[in-house]
Amino acid sequence: MAKRDPEVTARNRVITQLSIEIQDLLPEVLKKTKFDNVHSLNGKIGGKFDQFINIKNEVITSSDHFISLWLQGYKDDLIRRGDYAENSNLYETYKLLQKHSVFKDYLFLFLKRVYLRNYDALSKKRPTIEDAEIYIGQNNANYGILVTPRFVNGSWENDKSEIRHFKKQYWSIGHILETGFVIPGKNDKMTFRDIPEYLKFFVNVIVRNSGSKYEMEIAELYREYVLNHSRPENIPLLIPEFRYEGIDVVHKYRLDFTIIEPNDLNKIAFELSPWSTHGLLTGVKSLTQKHSYPKV
Repeated sequence: MAKRDPEVTARNRVITQLSIEIQDLLPEVLKKTKFDNVHSLNGKIGGKFDQFINIKNEVITSSDHFISLWLQGYKDDLIRRGDYAENSNLYETYKLLQKHSVFKDYLFLFLKRVYLRNYDALSKKRPTIEDAEIYIGQNNANYGILVTPRFVNGSWENDKSEIRHFKKQYWSIGHILETGFVIPGKNDKMTFRDIPEYLKFFVNVIVRNSGSKYEMEIAELYREYVLNHSRPENIPLLIPEFRYEGIDVVHKYRLDFTIIEPNDLNKIAFELSPWSTHGLLTGVKSLTQKHSYPKV
């Protein structure tokens, strides 16, 4: 059974308390504003978030921040209407908010609850469209990690409208369990039932293919760390063989390991050493002095 996230539990308690306070104010608000019912009231103040706030790109850090952006967006909308503002439903609601303090109190509680109910989608930094897909692995054994993958016209892409709604932390263990690896050019994925199954593939297929004993040692330490962690799904992915030029077929440069920090999405990458000290050469015994590998 999955462990409950204490942060989610705490937010749900606050949401429950806000709902109680909103319900307590409702009869007086309906009486003073003359709205017929709670549905028409909430529809008046709750259906304009995309209109007032740049939800797609704004990273909203608190309920106060959300309320501030909503109010500024509301004000800007009225200003843009110019001489026609007073004939709008927005202006009617604005006058009611000015006249009845209980309505304003209701609005602030309502907006705070909206923010907390949508905390994950509103508060976390989201990758750009370009950064929402990465590729790993060698030229003939590469895999893609996307956020909201879908296969369209022979290739993988993200469903752009759903990126901000992705519930897992970006580029985390939970992320790869949710999406799996996509296979470039094929409508197929590598998916994993649980964390141990993913880590087994990570160590014994992807990292092992590098031929580096040092990478294998780090991969084993990472596996042990994840399996012993109290919240393993939130651990950032240790991304092996990161192809920083993307899905190009002829790809010269890969990084041994990369981590994408989930809060600010900064990339931290490192090479253990030059390939010659930790890579694996094959066919060396058959070479003579007349043979040599091409320079890289």
